[in-house]
Amino acid sequence: MPITFRKSFRIFPGVRLNINRRSWSITLGAGSGPHHTISSTGRRTTSMDLPGPFGWRRTRRSRREP
Repeated sequence: MPITFRKSFRIFPGVRLNINRRSWSITLGAGSGPHHTISSTGRRTTSMDLPGPFGWRRTRRSRREP
């Protein structure tokens, strides 16, 4: 069984630092509005909770060009 590690710290209201075994990321945004995540691996994600009973989430991902 693999060992996993993930920890999330709230730095300021609406700003989180997420750390896992391979990388770290910063998430900006609070509440039900859009969230912007920037990862140390170069991945940038924008997501937003959609209204409705299922809590759908729409996500757009892109990677930094080398």
